[in-house]
Amino acid sequence: MSQVERRIGLLFAMFVLAFVVIVARAAWLQGVQGSSLSADAKGQQTETVEVPGSRGRILDRNGTDLAISEDAATIFATPYQVKDPERTAERLAGVLDEDRNEILKALLGDSGFAYVAHKVDLPTADRIEAMDLPGIGQLPDSRRVYPQGDLASQVIGSVGTDNQGLTGLEASEEDTLHGTTGEREIVRDALGQEIERDTLAAANAGSNIKLTIDANIQGRVEEVLGGLAQTYRPAGASAIVMDPQTSEVLALANYPSSDPSHPENATDEELMNRATGYVYEPGSTFKAFTVAGALEDKVVTPNTTFDLPVVLPVADREISDAHERGPVTLTVSQIIQQSSNVGAALIGLRLNEERGDDRFDHWIRKFGFGEPTGIDFPGEERGIVLSPDEYSGSTMGNLPIGQGLAVTPIQMATAYAAIANGGILRPPQVIRSEDGDRVPRAEGHRVISSKTAAELRQMLEGVLAPGGTASEVSVPGYTLAGKTGTAEKVVDGEYSDYLFDASFVGFAPADDPQLLVAVVVDEPKGDHYGGTVAAPAFGEIAKFALPYLQIEPDQ
Repeated sequence: MSQVERRIGLLFAMFVLAFVVIVARAAWLQGVQGSSLSADAKGQQTETVEVPGSRGRILDRNGTDLAISEDAATIFATPYQVKDPERTAERLAGVLDEDRNEILKALLGDSGFAYVAHKVDLPTADRIEAMDLPGIGQLPDSRRVYPQGDLASQVIGSVGTDNQGLTGLEASEEDTLHGTTGEREIVRDALGQEIERDTLAAANAGSNIKLTIDANIQGRVEEVLGGLAQTYRPAGASAIVMDPQTSEVLALANYPSSDPSHPENATDEELMNRATGYVYEPGSTFKAFTVAGALEDKVVTPNTTFDLPVVLPVADREISDAHERGPVTLTVSQIIQQSSNVGAALIGLRLNEERGDDRFDHWIRKFGFGEPTGIDFPGEERGIVLSPDEYSGSTMGNLPIGQGLAVTPIQMATAYAAIANGGILRPPQVIRSEDGDRVPRAEGHRVISSKTAAELRQMLEGVLAPGGTASEVSVPGYTLAGKTGTAEKVVDGEYSDYLFDASFVGFAPADDPQLLVAVVVDEPKGDHYGGTVAAPAFGEIAKFALPYLQIEPDQ
């Protein structure tokens, strides 16, 4: 065999060997590692991303938008496609108003996909798209918007970046409002360019809820609280407007307010709905229930008289009235009108003496104190009510004048609504309909007779009449009724002589109430009486709401 033939044979053998190696390698890659490599390739070229469903709208009773969702965008990065991370982060930070270093961290990630910013409004997203930055893309998103600003912010609540409700109705109605999240698969080529987009599961919008709140009344109430805050600089304040005949809440306002779009910037105090979460001693506003129990049990009548000493000793406590006076004789109606502590204590003591030691406790609980009202709002406090076996010798001197127990503003408004509507106690209502279906109104139950309720309403008129503790408050054309409250706050187990809660609960027209307003002011400065701090706010609210609701003036 010639040398040429040997060389050709050697080359042929080498080609055969190379071919065998290639075939073996291909078989190994395809047969053994094929599935693994295919998955890796697919992982580098495809991404499955969530597409959030829009949350349902929150509307006021007239259909005004209070919270809506609008289209937005999520800005993402394909890090290995970003050509100049430093410059790209700089440009994005300027448009997004975000921290440059946080953006840069996302751009330098070692994954094939990284979020840069969520819930970017569409005009900003369009600006970023026009910048044509390599490795930067967008996905559809939605964001929560509050068209009325911070109106009713503590009631409506807020949502997080994941579209989950955090506070207020946004949280408690999460199942109704939250949309169904969808999934979308995005396929890119080797250069990171999108070549295919497939919807794996469609996103669906959540259901709407309509509130009993009236945005116009809510706005006016918040204005009144804002003016009150400027004058008295309180630690906080709350006002509730209610239709006492149905217990529908027309306004739930709080001071201070918060921005629902940025809950992260708010304090716990600013996020709290004080109407349901603030617990305080009611003071003289509670005297109406002392009298209600005594009337219903026929222990007194509106004209029953009591001889009132200057000071009434009850065990280790001496009870006196807020203003100096000598010994007087007053009727039950006058005790309410002048807000006599001594008179209310004597009525409460007589009630227990004639009807049993637990009778006053019976009436406290029958009006709903010590338990949540059942309002359709999350986190309602229950207040503090002692059981009779916890009473001390002076307890029955304290309770009839609204000391020694704690309530919430919504409990007081709800209990006064029972007086206003003829004796029926029913849970207050904030949600009117869900997904177009009317939420049934609670029927409630009778706590006092219509006769007792009418007698109480007439007595409470005297509070705003000459000689009453809120005589300077009036609304032309309407007869008002209500009760003032001035309560010392408890600090380190002792009653403070400089920190107070000033309150007023009232309704109109007095003989056929169709509007109820409760105002509670926490630690007002400069003045602290319910008749001069809270009652005028009631008057301003009623002056707007009565004609607005087309409630006829007294005939």
